[in-house]
Amino acid sequence: MRLVKIGAIWCSGCLIMNNVIAKTLKNYSIDYQEYDLDMDEEEASSYHPGDKLPVFVVMNGEEEVTRFVGEYSYDEFVSKLKDVGVIDEKNS
Repeated sequence: MRLVKIGAIWCSGCLIMNNVIAKTLKNYSIDYQEYDLDMDEEEASSYHPGDKLPVFVVMNGEEEVTRFVGEYSYDEFVSKLKDVGVIDEKNS
């Protein structure tokens, strides 16, 4: 599974989530990609992010499994990733 974040430099929620993501990546081995809506316009728009950022898209190969939007505490974020199988015993 791969986690894709769509954000933007001007997005306050994206800035808040940067620390949560950094801590998550430090504690778990996750296939992670990040795109900026303005700087990586083509790649970001291919995920159809919508009007609210940040958007987190969980991919299994080329298929979207689920997505969630907005700000989360570290525990909430990790729980969501565990619920959809991005984090499991193998990458703990």
